[in-house]
Amino acid sequence: MKKYKFFSHVECEFFPCHKLEGSGLKKEDFNCLFCYCPLYALGKNCGGNFSVSESGVKDCTNCLLPHRKDNYEYIISKFREIVEVTKIVERMGDE
Repeated sequence: MKKYKFFSHVECEFFPCHKLEGSGLKKEDFNCLFCYCPLYALGKNCGGNFSVSESGVKDCTNCLLPHRKDNYEYIISKFREIVEVTKIVERMGDE
């Protein structure tokens, strides 16, 4: 494992920020590198285990995709899609 792909901030007051019981993810393997998931902006195309609240808000409480060591490459592979979403949003703001 390359060190730039993993960071665990065990002293954070929110660590771990997701329930680990029953997830198969050990506390020592919890990756904080993507603390705020960059895939959130992709909505239903993020690939994570999310739900949508009654008010229409994406709820990632049960998603550990960005916190698993082995998912670094997956997240990085989605950055082109994130850029495309950003371009669309910016164009909408210009109209």
